[in-house]
Amino acid sequence: MNWEFVLFKKEDGIGTITLNRPDSMNALGGGMRQEILAAMEVAAADSEVKVIVITGAGKAFCAGGDVKEFVSGGTRAEANLPIDQRPTRDKIILLIQATGKPVIASVNGAAAGGGCNLALACDMRIASDRARFGQVFVRRGLHPDWGGIWFLPRLVGYAKAAELIFSGEVIDAQEALRIGLVNKVVPHEELSKATKEFAMKFMKSAPIPVSLAKKGLQNFSRIDLAQALDQERLAQSLCWNTEDREEGMRSFVEKRDPVFKGK
Repeated sequence: MNWEFVLFKKEDGIGTITLNRPDSMNALGGGMRQEILAAMEVAAADSEVKVIVITGAGKAFCAGGDVKEFVSGGTRAEANLPIDQRPTRDKIILLIQATGKPVIASVNGAAAGGGCNLALACDMRIASDRARFGQVFVRRGLHPDWGGIWFLPRLVGYAKAAELIFSGEVIDAQEALRIGLVNKVVPHEELSKATKEFAMKFMKSAPIPVSLAKKGLQNFSRIDLAQALDQERLAQSLCWNTEDREEGMRSFVEKRDPVFKGK
């Protein structure tokens, strides 16, 4: 695929989407939103892609909306769309959540505003020690978007989310790790290698139960224990009738690694 603002690479079952406007700190200007959505659609639909990684080119992960374009009128704010029309950013976030594949944000630098929330929408985050995270919307007279008010309190709790959103404070990678915003922090020079190693942990897993578990985890705050047990029972019954369940148990008895097919 030849996109202007996004790169896509498929290697060893990992589909990597790289935001590629390094001169603008990968700000979400031009047609970048549309290209991120297109790349996500490709990765989600490709049966050879088992894990999706989103990262940034250059020194930043994503600086959020392109403020210079907004001021100059070069980009129309999606906030002005009719209420019944989903903006592209919403479609991206919903697809990240809807795909049954693990989605990892590999945060190589600054993740601010919408860029921060793009990272939060992913299932997991691995960060360079140079990464920075900021809900900087209030400093621009704006309200959080890209799902920030939904994801952030689920990761760090209401009080900490309120502090970060109300202040627009930027925190470093170690603070992000301490409060549970990221899974892991690694030296900047090791981020690419560490991200691949992190992604490969999920390559050995059966994709059907991973997909079902992802959906279950998304519901954790909306259902009670009895509903969770019902959901687990349904998911388990679906898994029981798959070829992968048979392969998983057979490989255990035969003392070998399973070969899952997603069937």
